This record gives sequence, C-alpha cells and structure tokens, in this order.
Amino acid sequence: MPSTPPSPSGPESRRGRLAERLLPGGTEPDPRFTLANERTFLAWIRTSLALLAGGIAVEAFTTDVFPEPVRRGLSVLLLLLGMLLSAGSAIRWLRVESSLRSNRPLPLPLIGPLLAAGCAVAAGVVIAVVVLA
Repeated sequence: MPSTPPSPSGPESRRGRLAERLLPGGTEPDPRFTLANERTFLAWIRTSLALLAGGIAVEAFTTDVFPEPVRRGLSVLLLLLGMLLSAGSAIRWLRVESSLRSNRPLPLPLIGPLLAAGCAVAAGVVIAVVVLA
C-alpha cells in the first residue's frame, strides 16, 4: 500500500523554535523570494569578508606605503566597515524575510549608504596620501 505524504498541518511542516522566535507569524513566502533574500545576504557577507581582508592586508603589507597613523586608521576603518556590514546584513535579512512573510513593503537598505560612505572615506584617504606623497 503506497504511503501518503504528511499533511501540511502536521509536525513536519512546523518551523523550528529559533525560526519561530526570529520570524513570528505570517505565512511562508514563495521559496524563490526567500532564496533571493538569502543570496543577497550572502553577497553582503562576501563584501564584508573582502573589507575585513582589506583591513588586515593594509595593516600587514603597507608599512612602507603609508605613515603609521594613516595605515592604522585605514585598517581600523576597513575592519569596522566589515564588522558593521556583517551585522547589518544579518539584520537586513531578518527584516526582509519578516516583510515577505507578512506581505508588507520591503524595508529600505540602510547598509548600502553606510558602505558607500565608508568606502568613499577610505578611498579619499588613499588618494590624499598618494597625491601628497
């Protein structure tokens, strides 16, 4: 006798405790939207890792390029940007997923302007050092 698939209201369809706590209420969105949200989150994480690697590289490999205070400041700026972007991307993922589940408009991406401003400052420092050298 063929087995019947589990009913959608059975225990197999419930989300875990953590998922219920982070994303209470609402209905499951189309999986394509959830997966797109996940891909965007991973793209932000890749950018965050690149900023962290850049901050480490500036500190480790540019001792003869930048004066000590500039090198330290640039390195710290890149590391802080990477940390903030990583945390901001997780918050953004949760906010978008919550909006999708409750059929609300998507929130504004506030981490984009933060990243742009931080990278502009870092680029400005590098340009100033190169021009003044």
